[in-house]
Amino acid sequence: MMNDSVSLQTLEGMKRYYQASASEYDEIFNRQGRYDQGPELNARWFAEWDEVFAQLHAFHLTGDVVELAAGTGTWTQQLLRSASTVTAVDASAEMLAINQAKVASPRVSYVLADLFCWQPERVYDALFFGFWISHVPREQLDAFLRSCWAWLRPGGKMFFVDDTGCPTTAPDQPVRRDRQIETRTLNDGRSFEIVKNFYEAADLVAPCVRAGFDITMRQTATSFLYGFGTRLPSERNSKNLQ
Repeated sequence: MMNDSVSLQTLEGMKRYYQASASEYDEIFNRQGRYDQGPELNARWFAEWDEVFAQLHAFHLTGDVVELAAGTGTWTQQLLRSASTVTAVDASAEMLAINQAKVASPRVSYVLADLFCWQPERVYDALFFGFWISHVPREQLDAFLRSCWAWLRPGGKMFFVDDTGCPTTAPDQPVRRDRQIETRTLNDGRSFEIVKNFYEAADLVAPCVRAGFDITMRQTATSFLYGFGTRLPSERNSKNLQ
């Protein structure tokens, strides 16, 4: 059982990590450098990406969409296929600069903010976060999902995706499931402590239900889990769809 709580110092260190890693972050998704696992495993990775992309587009996030931890824009580009506008929120100015240059759309507005204390001034039609829920301390997970509920209009949609903790990270970044704090090393050798929690899809059903969402959770064959559902009119007035 995990009993390592997350300090403010660790959260600040995680923020610095993503500021420092912005220029190399896309190597993870593009399977480059340390993340290249050869043609067969890379092909499996991209096929599973395509599965998640297809489900995201089938779920059809429309209207004004807020994207949490928007990063370098991989998901922002996908969201623009159905959204009227996207509000991209991230704590790293470096990540948002790459996102803005890559996406280059007047329908995207950028917000530099720490998601652990950000409070929007409006509600949204849909909400998306990619590879963020694993960085939320377990002791803050329920509060985070309740915030997601509050940021959506009644009936608003939520979609999220994360990794499952299969060995697809760099060789010097082993997966740990017995603690929620791990060390990440950049290409230049600098190391940072970050929060990283690995879940099975079924683990996240109950927290989403408690927060007031009808939720469906799925996993790809190897690398990813994803969830999609709608905000119910009131918290805890929910049922498990799957």
